[in-house]
Amino acid sequence: MKPSIPKGTRDFSSLEVAKRNYLKGILQTAFESAGFEPIETPSFEKAETLLGKYGEEGDRLIFKILSNGEKLKKADITALEENRLGAFSSSLSEKALRYDLTVPFARFVVQHQNDLVFPFKRYQIQPVWRADRPQHGRFQEFFQCDADVVGSTSLWQEVELCQLYSSVFAALGIKGATIKINNRKILAGIAEVIGAQEKLIDFTVALDKLDKIGFDGVVKELKEKNFTADAIERITPLISLAGSAHDRLSQLEEFLSDSEIGKKGIEELRFVVSRSEALGIKGTALSVDVTLARGLNYYTGCIFEVSPPEGVKMGSIGGGGRYDDLTAGFGMKNMSGVGISFGFDRIYLVLEELGLFPASVQAQSQILFLNFGDSTALKSNQLIASLRDNGLRAEFYPDAVKMKKQLSYANQKHIPWVVLLGEEELSRDEVVIKNMKSGEQFVQPLSGFQQFFISQLA
Repeated sequence: MKPSIPKGTRDFSSLEVAKRNYLKGILQTAFESAGFEPIETPSFEKAETLLGKYGEEGDRLIFKILSNGEKLKKADITALEENRLGAFSSSLSEKALRYDLTVPFARFVVQHQNDLVFPFKRYQIQPVWRADRPQHGRFQEFFQCDADVVGSTSLWQEVELCQLYSSVFAALGIKGATIKINNRKILAGIAEVIGAQEKLIDFTVALDKLDKIGFDGVVKELKEKNFTADAIERITPLISLAGSAHDRLSQLEEFLSDSEIGKKGIEELRFVVSRSEALGIKGTALSVDVTLARGLNYYTGCIFEVSPPEGVKMGSIGGGGRYDDLTAGFGMKNMSGVGISFGFDRIYLVLEELGLFPASVQAQSQILFLNFGDSTALKSNQLIASLRDNGLRAEFYPDAVKMKKQLSYANQKHIPWVVLLGEEELSRDEVVIKNMKSGEQFVQPLSGFQQFFISQLA
């Protein structure tokens, strides 16, 4: 059997894990500095928890877990015979891998509502799974990093989330990212003005594909959904709105002058844009984009999507929005929330492409003690323990092989310092320390070698 892994998944080397931990640390620091608290939820949920929350297309991407044992015997064979494949598939599975972190979070809030203090601010960094077609920056198993606030309708939460995006990208050294912002009420207003209120979901799903299939593709899909030629012609100018965020809002206000819900969406966007600009967005642009739809059904207000810096070939690196009633499906009404997600794996690729990972990100050993046999091995390990007690990273080569092989190991692992403690050095109560980069050697008494490394590496 040739070793391999499923498409859309990855192994990570020690260097890659170190870089991922660096990115995770930046995100955790930013989340916690803004008062968000960490939670974790199971990798899989009841299928009924997830299904119906993401729209028809999203449901098709959910990985279902096949039931086993006695439960498998309950499969609906009649549904299979009648070619009702959806019903048959559901009867085979009661659980599914989580598609995102937002729906499990809504379930968590309802289930633990008596233990939470509202407004509740949480962050979560865990893997999710989608049966999507793998491609550059798109995986079937990937990490999401979410920050959400539930229990408040205040638009200051949206402003804070814009600031959170800005602070994370500034800490990572990413300059030129763009936070695109829109409002589902504006999209509902557009649908109302063109006489397609009952087709809002079809409208947003098609519009959400603009970056992937282009305007002609969107028009084709709208025609397939029975949108009239007049309706399509009326929304065409909105695709190419130009100017500042405020200019675009003014143009939208004119188009939506007869839609109360549309005007409400513009009012909300004006608040978020003006306050965000007043607070400042460090190295990140804020743009009103009426084509932004976020095809997930649960969004009801402001929606966000983040594009990488110009020139980086990558899809969105973040997104989110306001959801007013996501918890209602679990029996808890009137619990508004808003949240954003950072595309962990895509941001990693952006950092790689732009060369923004610090050279010191990998926490490899700083010091290697060579092995000269049992006569000095115990003393070497005692010295290693004292170095570790002082926060230094040191290791002992386990086998008493030729020195050339041990030095080659240090070079391959980029260990900068090597300590030689043989019988002769031990008899003189000293060690020989070799700088692997310069080749320079130092003789240090045992009583002072620890201070030598503290001064060099602290």
